[in-house]
Amino acid sequence: MSDSMSPDWGFDTSAVHAGSAPDPATGSRQVPIYQTTAYVFQDAGHAARLFGLQEVGYIYSRLTNPTVAALQTRIAALEGGAGAVCCSSGHAAQIMALFPLMGPGRNIIASTRLYGGTITQFSQTIKRFGWSCKFVDLDDLEALRAAADEDTRAIFCESISNPGGYVTDIPAVARVADELGVPLIVDNTLATPWLCKPLELGATLVVHSLTKYITGNGTVTGGVIVDSGKFDWSASDKFPSLSQPEPAYHGLKFHETFGSLAFTFHGIAIGLRDLGMTMNPQAAHYTLMGVETLGLRMQRHVENAQKVAEWLEKDPRVTSVTYAGLASSPWNATARRVYPKGAGALFTFSIKGGYDAAVKLVDSLKLFSHVANLGDARSLVIHSASTTHSQLSDAQKIAAGAGPDVVRLSIGIEDAQDIIADLDQALAAATA
Repeated sequence: MSDSMSPDWGFDTSAVHAGSAPDPATGSRQVPIYQTTAYVFQDAGHAARLFGLQEVGYIYSRLTNPTVAALQTRIAALEGGAGAVCCSSGHAAQIMALFPLMGPGRNIIASTRLYGGTITQFSQTIKRFGWSCKFVDLDDLEALRAAADEDTRAIFCESISNPGGYVTDIPAVARVADELGVPLIVDNTLATPWLCKPLELGATLVVHSLTKYITGNGTVTGGVIVDSGKFDWSASDKFPSLSQPEPAYHGLKFHETFGSLAFTFHGIAIGLRDLGMTMNPQAAHYTLMGVETLGLRMQRHVENAQKVAEWLEKDPRVTSVTYAGLASSPWNATARRVYPKGAGALFTFSIKGGYDAAVKLVDSLKLFSHVANLGDARSLVIHSASTTHSQLSDAQKIAAGAGPDVVRLSIGIEDAQDIIADLDQALAAATA
């Protein structure tokens, strides 16, 4: 952790200052972009200590980079974690989070309400590693318990789900994970630590697509894994990568050697070393600049989303709205308890007229940008059933909240009345 990180700082202060101190050589106030591949060693002994994990420092930018390290410190501070590892994308972060936990024949339990790409990654891609996934409605805690077996190694959920904006009762799911002796991994991309800090609610690991709200400007991709530092990896024989001798480091035991930072060190020394899912320093720089205004942006995102959702719910051309901030939502009580600052800024609504009307609405919007992204300062729209969730079966689409008549909105920070006016004219065109 950087000396510039203080546990006493508030959220917005940490968003600006954590991991960032004036450059000692130049006095530069903004974190420099350290655009370098490698770093000069002091001598042969220094190099040997770094490679043997006996000393912390910089070796090669596939592993560590000062610009990326500043971002890791800042995100860990905002999430309240012991450490963090940045990587190339949110999808990379998910694989890196699972990598130390899994092995051939092992499985995870995941929520049915996930981003379509994550469902595909968990239902198809991880099979190539010999891993598997069981999908469960995490509102049903008994079903969650019943799905677990001796090979289960983690539970995975999204704090606020994509595309429907459904909210997860993280404390309740965390209690089940504790009963099972496995970590809870929470994708906190849509909530961000401004709305929710899963590690304080019992989660072990948090992952983010930094591409979304944390960067907030639609310029770069990135991911991060944040570790609470509280899980006892040596309590059982379930996690040998962390508790047992590592052959590549002469029998070093990560948990025994690094304690609360065991997962973080493993993510760098094994995960980035061998998987190579590295974040580049330019991307880290853009993300550092974006995160400075995270609190300000999220407040506006949530205020606008509430206004837009309330307007849509009253419109006769709309069949339903999934926003958990609405009093009519089945998830409203959970949202008010677990996410007291608001239910995020991404949700879906169903339009009368089905698939054709939904597609026409997307094509009729003018202020909204039709893109496969979310969490931008701009308002964004997409028809999930034909795009982000198109690889799923019809049943999976509906379970994920991406039915044929459903449109996903990511509400930006523009003036709310302009967002509503654009939706109004597009609804008129789509239902004429």
